Amino acid sequence: MADEELREAANGLFGAVSAAPDDEIDAPQARLGRALFWDARLSANGQVACASCHTWADWGSDSRPKSVDARGRQGGRQSQSVFNAMGASGLRWLGDRASGAAQAEGSITGSMGFAARDAIAPVLERHGHEAMFRVAFPDQADPVTPANYGVALQAYQATLRTPAPFDRWLAGEDGALDERQVRGLRRFVEAGCAGCHDGPLLGGRTKQRFGIAEDYWKHTGSADIDSGLMALTKREEDRFVFRVPSLRNAAKTQPYFHDGSVPELRRATQIMARVQLGRDLGEAALDELVAFQESLTGRVPDHFSPPPDLPSEPPLIAGRR
Repeated sequence: MADEELREAANGLFGAVSAAPDDEIDAPQARLGRALFWDARLSANGQVACASCHTWADWGSDSRPKSVDARGRQGGRQSQSVFNAMGASGLRWLGDRASGAAQAEGSITGSMGFAARDAIAPVLERHGHEAMFRVAFPDQADPVTPANYGVALQAYQATLRTPAPFDRWLAGEDGALDERQVRGLRRFVEAGCAGCHDGPLLGGRTKQRFGIAEDYWKHTGSADIDSGLMALTKREEDRFVFRVPSLRNAAKTQPYFHDGSVPELRRATQIMARVQLGRDLGEAALDELVAFQESLTGRVPDHFSPPPDLPSEPPLIAGRR
């Protein structure tokens, strides 16, 4: 497949990601969502923010295998990146949250540690966010609600898009990828990886069984065997089914898989080829596939940071590695 044929095929299989324009970033709901995302006071213990489990240093993900919530409890699965995530079909490893708003609202009694969703409203008011809610939702008499909390966080996270060298190459800039990355893309398509990792996010659109050719835990070394979607549906056909993760920024969002059991991208790529495709990859193939995935790394958005006008006290700014 010549490079132009490959580019045409890749545009059909994937598609590009574009940066959010200023008017989207500065929209009232997105500005409110940014303030909420970085403010650790808006949790049951006053020490956990969305940014605690989605950090700048980890390209919007969490370098810990499992995050810790405001009650000191370890989460059930590894925290995925918020970058580009609002373009996915369903969120989290099981795809059980239909939207960013549903995920954020659900986190009130999850990561934020409150006993009930309504419990966050007085906390939002106490820490000075009511004025921004009124600007963001001007037609509502009482806008400080859990539902609007979720809508605002979704609006902010939707602006966290990270175009990468791959997107410039898709648009026709030959020099955006080096020869090894182009070979990696060709191998990615021809080997069948794009059968699941498709669309602009290279994943995030479907659910698939983890371990089609072989049991995943024999290769990941997972301490616990997670039954995946079956935990929710109780259906045998959903055993070991997970939402296909996005590969955007994969080179920066280790550790890998739902349990954070594999720390290196090269090893994760090797495992996926084995347990999903039944293939043992050589060193050159692995080099090329990893190089291609590195071309999916975008720049951390400038506005992935606390807003300068956060009410009162500063937020928690979490960073690791």
